Amino acid sequence: MAIDHDRLFKELIQTFFEEFILLFFPEMHEHIDFSHLSFLSEELFTDVTAGEKYRVDLLVETKLRAEDGLIIVHVENQAYIQLSFPERMFLYFSRLFEKYRTRIVPIAVFSYDTLRDEPSLFSIEFPFGEVLKFHFFPVELRKKHWRDYIRHNNPISAALLGKMGYTESEKIELKKEFLRMLVRLELDEARQRLLLGFFETYVKLSEEEEQQLQREVKAMETKEKEKVLELIISYEQKGRKEGWEEGMKRGLQQGIKQGMEEGMKQGMKQGMEQGMKQGMKQGMKQLIRNMARKGMTEKDIAQLVDLPVKDVQALLKE
Repeated sequence: MAIDHDRLFKELIQTFFEEFILLFFPEMHEHIDFSHLSFLSEELFTDVTAGEKYRVDLLVETKLRAEDGLIIVHVENQAYIQLSFPERMFLYFSRLFEKYRTRIVPIAVFSYDTLRDEPSLFSIEFPFGEVLKFHFFPVELRKKHWRDYIRHNNPISAALLGKMGYTESEKIELKKEFLRMLVRLELDEARQRLLLGFFETYVKLSEEEEQQLQREVKAMETKEKEKVLELIISYEQKGRKEGWEEGMKRGLQQGIKQGMEEGMKQGMKQGMEQGMKQGMKQGMKQLIRNMARKGMTEKDIAQLVDLPVKDVQALLKE
């Protein structure tokens, strides 16, 4: 399933808009009045020449501290290389200005993995003179090294570590530092899950790497050690619960389908009961096998799925 990068970045930056501006544009942050924020509806523009439609990622209506009147901050995430991107930013700017007739702050976040010098200027000029120079504010994530941001007490900094510059050999340490940041931020569960989900979309550890991560966390000699371990265990348990619920759901769906087919032959009620029973058993068996493959003991599995150990052993042998 394809990742909707624009949706992920929009949700992250909209939730932590002030923190985003503070992290990457501290001078801009000093001038914006964050007590006045309004997120505007999406704008859809059609590029007739290219035959494409583009949707503006994020529009924020706000004010400057020392001035009357409104301004608009436009944040665009760019997840792939596009040579004509500066021109597209100018087209967005011109159409937004035409509609709102107010000053606009254009910001582009380059989130692809390739290292390159991304231009932040679109110009029109002739041998006899210059007509236009349009600048926007760039954030080139891959050019920023993750170690430079782990001391920031900023949720945007934590989430975006996985899109900054790091090597494969640093992945375990990267996630460990991310979890330490998450503990220090002391966010509510909803925001914590948003950051964790964003980070793990882009930084995926194998089972062996996850085990190594836990070993390194247990060897930590910092005050965050216990809370980081609690965080890992908490989300592991939630993942197992969600997996169990998904297995039960699939089992029920399969059982209903089998029951309906059998019911056509032998009676709807009998067939559905039998099919649901078989489907639930099949779903439970698959779930238990998955847990066993991940190294869980039969006793732990039995406790989690609320079955006797002997029943777990029987399902594993089938």
